[in-house]
Amino acid sequence: MILSVASGKGGTGKTLVATNLSLALSSKTRVQLLDCDVEEPNDNLFLRLPISYSQFVYIPIPSIDEAKCTYCGKCSEVCAYNAIAVLPQKVLVFPELCHGCGACSYLCPEEAIVEEGKPVGVVEKGKRDNLELVQGLLNVGETMAPPVIRAVKKYVDVGREVIIDVSPGTSCPVVEAIEGSDFCLLVTEPTPFGLNDLALAVEVVRKMDIPCGVVINRAGMEEGETERYCREQGLPILLRIPLDREIAALYSRGIPLVEGMLQWREVFYELFEKISAMVDGGRNSGDGIKEEHQE
Repeated sequence: MILSVASGKGGTGKTLVATNLSLALSSKTRVQLLDCDVEEPNDNLFLRLPISYSQFVYIPIPSIDEAKCTYCGKCSEVCAYNAIAVLPQKVLVFPELCHGCGACSYLCPEEAIVEEGKPVGVVEKGKRDNLELVQGLLNVGETMAPPVIRAVKKYVDVGREVIIDVSPGTSCPVVEAIEGSDFCLLVTEPTPFGLNDLALAVEVVRKMDIPCGVVINRAGMEEGETERYCREQGLPILLRIPLDREIAALYSRGIPLVEGMLQWREVFYELFEKISAMVDGGRNSGDGIKEEHQE
């Protein structure tokens, strides 16, 4: 199963859920964690796996052969991102705008365009026992995360249970990371901002036709509006993680919850089993809101 862990906003506890779920599951089976939050990959701050493999990620950038170019303007016409401008006797390429789609070189009638690889990030791998980590890191100053996310997802191991840590929000990188998942676990917090962004995330995931459920982190605050929304939308609340000083202290020191408070190991494993049952049964929310473990 491919399970993505996402959130409508940052700071809700998405990384906490993804890492602890991976660690709990790895005690019983083979797991692969893909850190697709490539602008700020934090999973290995908690896992501390030794990195044994690193590979640059490139996107193709057009290079113009002025000797062949007739300045017909076809390349500029087909570029959807305005990365090429054709002047009377000069072609200007703006690498920062280029998405590496290849349309310009493919459609150039004079074959005057060749593509050169531009490094935009790196993919790293680490492993210990049953747990393998694949993480992407976007280069500083780069604006396009999807190429690095796609490079990370190329390493998906179908022989393992796969968990994808998705970047926060509802933009293109989120869609790229979630695509192809069997289930999406949405992590939220019981605040007005958390609820607003949860609703946006639910809309995106449903448009992608991916079943989803909710984890409420920092539970114990005013949850009424969040519960009401989930109930109205038929979203199962699969887990509550309480607003707890000890949990916060562990997280601040980079200690996974399942290692600092051992009772949570079985809680996260049970969470995965519930999701597996929902996926296997083809169910998304038929039983409505479920009350789960309270620490």
